[in-house]
Amino acid sequence: MRRALTNAMNSYKRDEVPVGAVLVLDSAIIGEGGNNSIGSHDPTAHAEIIAIRNGASAVNNYRLPRTTLYVTLEPCIMCMGAILHARIERLVYGTSDPKTGAASSIYSIGSDDLLNHSLKITANVLQEDCASLLKLFFKEKRNIRKNSI
Repeated sequence: MRRALTNAMNSYKRDEVPVGAVLVLDSAIIGEGGNNSIGSHDPTAHAEIIAIRNGASAVNNYRLPRTTLYVTLEPCIMCMGAILHARIERLVYGTSDPKTGAASSIYSIGSDDLLNHSLKITANVLQEDCASLLKLFFKEKRNIRKNSI
């Protein structure tokens, strides 16, 4: 999760929403990324999607069994769909997303037994560190908007 936080910090420095992800197979990082939707003009360029794309490319397969995805923020619906389609075995996230969280906050995708693949989910790993970076980012955005009026 610390490596995912580093990726989130890199996104923060690029003025992207600071979310980072790392995909691990057999204790080795096979993919990682940070949010890059704004810079790439790509609404799908979430940290999770970037990490999954990199991991799939590294193992030359669109299926990623036996992998664990570490992400600093609870994934959205799009990312949970990608996680399930990739057959990722385990999801570990840092802090919940009460507005769009699709692993447990708003939806329980992947653990509700409604699909043909389910995954193990662990929440709130390094929760304070993950949440504080997001809070700082959005506080700065609010202050910039407030001061420009």
